[in-house]
Amino acid sequence: MIKKIRCRPQAAQERFSRDFYHQPGNVPGTLIIDESSEYPTIFLIDYNSISYVRIQVEAPEECIPYIDTESVSWVDVQGLGNKDILQRLGQVFDLHPLVLEDVVNMAERPKTEDYEDQLLIIARMVVPKENAFGFYSEQVSLVLGKHYLLTVQEEPEHDCFEGVRNRIDKSKGIIRKQGADYLAYALLDAIIDGFFPVLERYGEQIEDLEEEVIVKPTQETLKKIYQIKRELLQLRRAIWPQRDVISSLIRDSGELISEEVRIYLRDCYDHAVQVIDMVETYRELASGLMDVYLSAVSNKMNEIMKLLTVVSSIFIPLTFVAGIYGMNFNTEISPYNMPELNWYWGYPICLAVMAAIAGGLIFFFWRRGWLEKSVKIKPD
Repeated sequence: MIKKIRCRPQAAQERFSRDFYHQPGNVPGTLIIDESSEYPTIFLIDYNSISYVRIQVEAPEECIPYIDTESVSWVDVQGLGNKDILQRLGQVFDLHPLVLEDVVNMAERPKTEDYEDQLLIIARMVVPKENAFGFYSEQVSLVLGKHYLLTVQEEPEHDCFEGVRNRIDKSKGIIRKQGADYLAYALLDAIIDGFFPVLERYGEQIEDLEEEVIVKPTQETLKKIYQIKRELLQLRRAIWPQRDVISSLIRDSGELISEEVRIYLRDCYDHAVQVIDMVETYRELASGLMDVYLSAVSNKMNEIMKLLTVVSSIFIPLTFVAGIYGMNFNTEISPYNMPELNWYWGYPICLAVMAAIAGGLIFFFWRRGWLEKSVKIKPD
């Protein structure tokens, strides 16, 4: 088993969110190679019910003896960093120039196109990050022929096809007894099923955020919610057109896909619909979290304003009393000029009156229920 581990460039991780356009006026079929792309590595798996070969080839021309046989040949190209190899690959498989253009265009929308003896399938694969939240996203191009399947991936490190490789290697199930169309179905099914581990992580993250939003919402919580909404939108953009791709393969794929494989594709279609339902559900939950966050912040502000209002209401009459007795009237001129200033117990009596007023207001607010905290919803 050949396995290479390489670092994925940061630019490649963010490629899905980038716009990719040809310059106006370019000739159709022009190949524009991204400078950050990895150098192509070509793996070939050739098999039938009896034999099995898995090798790494150095040049596309080495695949010719295998693709001309009756056995199934899977040519997996990982990396798009060399224009010459891609053009030679197009010559070996007799690819239309527009097919090569779609393969290299890394922001292509998932689609399927029929080229008589070949079927082009553009899909988008997502793989969860191992030690961080989020996912890797890359385009996968499949060119289906009568006895071969050509797949082209952006990066050599992350894919979800290892399970299919193991099934071929160990002859599990019926894959070694089927044709190239069944292999294309198996890869598409692996791509669709690859969404579930990613969505499972988002479900756990949303549950954690629900508790955080209710108990202690912060600006960091708001950032997490926006990040989840943005990434769920990317997942939605990836899975919706792929459902249409599978539906098109079931209905209008011609003779390259047998009736038996169309039945399997129906199951793949059901998985795509399930993924869409989960994405939409999580998007609604994320939007609900935003509403709960705003309500929690507003409720917290109301608690603060209520406390300040109660304190102000208590001290307003006390300030009034202190203001009156702080005006220092002259009692020698008139006995009506605040005679309390000459009382022996005037100061203690004034404090007692002020304390009584404060206590009376607190008792009044308590009886009205204004001192109670707002009801908080405790998470399960």
